[in-house]
Amino acid sequence: MTETTPTRIFVEKKSSELVEDEAETKQRVNVREYSEEESEGNGKSLKDYFDEAEDMIKSSSGGGPPRWFSPLECGSHTRDSPLLLFLPGIDGVGLGLIRQHQRLGKIFDIWCLHIPVKDRTSFTGLVKLVESTVRSESNRSPKRPVYLVGESLGACIALAVAARNPDIDLVLILVNPATSFNKSVLQSSIPLLELIPGQITTMLSSTLSLMTGDPLKMAMDNVAKRLSLQPTIQDLSQDLVAISSYLPVLADILPKETLLWKIELLKAASAYANSRLHAVKAQMLVLCSGKDQLMPSQEEGERLSSALHKCEPRNFYGHGHFLLLEDGVDLVTIIKVLVTIAVEETMTTWMRVLSSPVMLSTLANGKIVRGLSGIPSEGPVLFVGYHNLLGLDVLTLIPEFMIESNILLRGLAHPMMYFKSKEGGLSDLSPYDVMRIMGAVPVSGINLYKLMSSKSHVLLYPGGVREALHRKGEEYKLFWPESSEFVRMATTFGAKIVPFGAVGEDDLAQIVLDYNDQMKIPYFKSQIEELTVTAARLRTDTKGEVANQDMHMPYPVPKVPGRFYFYFGKPIETKGRKRELRDREKAHELYLEIKSEVEKCLAYLKEKRENDPYRNILPRLIYQATHGFTSQVPTFEP
Repeated sequence: MTETTPTRIFVEKKSSELVEDEAETKQRVNVREYSEEESEGNGKSLKDYFDEAEDMIKSSSGGGPPRWFSPLECGSHTRDSPLLLFLPGIDGVGLGLIRQHQRLGKIFDIWCLHIPVKDRTSFTGLVKLVESTVRSESNRSPKRPVYLVGESLGACIALAVAARNPDIDLVLILVNPATSFNKSVLQSSIPLLELIPGQITTMLSSTLSLMTGDPLKMAMDNVAKRLSLQPTIQDLSQDLVAISSYLPVLADILPKETLLWKIELLKAASAYANSRLHAVKAQMLVLCSGKDQLMPSQEEGERLSSALHKCEPRNFYGHGHFLLLEDGVDLVTIIKVLVTIAVEETMTTWMRVLSSPVMLSTLANGKIVRGLSGIPSEGPVLFVGYHNLLGLDVLTLIPEFMIESNILLRGLAHPMMYFKSKEGGLSDLSPYDVMRIMGAVPVSGINLYKLMSSKSHVLLYPGGVREALHRKGEEYKLFWPESSEFVRMATTFGAKIVPFGAVGEDDLAQIVLDYNDQMKIPYFKSQIEELTVTAARLRTDTKGEVANQDMHMPYPVPKVPGRFYFYFGKPIETKGRKRELRDREKAHELYLEIKSEVEKCLAYLKEKRENDPYRNILPRLIYQATHGFTSQVPTFEP
């Protein structure tokens, strides 16, 4: 039996302004023994959180003030690496990012705040501690970005620091913020907890177990992550037993006296942060769990987004209060979305001004209305439509869904969007970075399965490359495969299928050199052949037009900006039809029905837009100059 090598799990950090006579940052190492094999794993689990939390509690058993530490697994950083300060929630341990450390550590210099179990620092004391660190690091490196990731209590600290320092460029990511404390179950539990004798922990453990979210869902997530489509009772029972074993550790993290203190701290934090919301100027993203049993987080996300100009809410419907400890949550991607929103905000605004997209949807009674009120808010939902030239419609469609309905459309995209050959043959397709960052994934059966199982809103274009890279005179012509490849997958999960059409490409651009033209020119022909060999080929077993996946780029010339129109038909229910649609003929009938509905949507829009007095850009600009550039420009009556 080989001896395990002592490995450092974190380095404690002390900002120069927090300790007298320490001009430079000092470091103290805490040591825990575990094997090298364990440390080289592919990421940590909820079990790691509790194991390391126990170690940290023991190391700070003497109390002492709150302190910063950096997980060693995050690696070393340059002086210019952006700084990420993690502010913990009610647990105070500071390990809430443990499942994110490895990926975040490749980008950020991470400092995590640890509040010892016996510490009784007031809320304003915590705010001043974080504020002094932010100011110190900002003065030391003025151009260094500073991110504050605050969870529950930590979110209130982040808001308070931002309100007190509007001159510092901060980015806030708030996770289930405790600004909604007055509506939480903790607010009403104070009298009950005060009656519990110090030695009785059963009821307290039950209360604390809410922190971990839905145990059954977490167990199912762990099984699904193993890519087993038929989880066994043994797999589930082992995960549930492991989760139940964490309860004694929760009681150690928050013994009765500490829990009562933290609840009072939350009360003070909520009042303080809410009284200063008007002073917060920082850009922020609020992550809201749909099954948060401690706070009404989704409702709070909507309130904050209305109260704060630069606040973007993001909902995670199937997750609990400790969102960042659950499967399926990737903070790196979330931060990329935030950065993309910031970079693309001006561009998106101008795209909306120039194209003034018209969104129409169909209510359950068949009435067509302007807006997305006819779109199901709960997934899984599969949107199936026509792919405009170069996918231009997607660049408008995805932002509109996020702005109007706070729905993230997860696109199924061609693999070429994720791949660039070493020879540089394929362009990097940078205009589509937003789509990739916002959740688009390579089109495949397994990815469609995963998105459907996670109850996502999924965007699918059966016509694929052949439709998006069409030729002259093929505007709004569908190129769908013969097989009903997506119908039975949607039926498996009881998804609603929403057929839709989008028109406007012919008012934005005109193709001057298409595939047929390029194949007649040797230079372009050789380029097409090279790109086609390099790129992944889909539907190789399919015949007909849709099987022609030759990769090329049509050459369009822009027109005076026209207008985009989207029409979403009545959602088609598949719930309860699983047995019926196992029959290939029945599934194909539904497939043809969906295709027909998409064609009807296109025909409807092409006809109705002729009656739109604001189809051309000049009338739209005059209207916007009169009513404001953020106003909704009128259109035809549906």
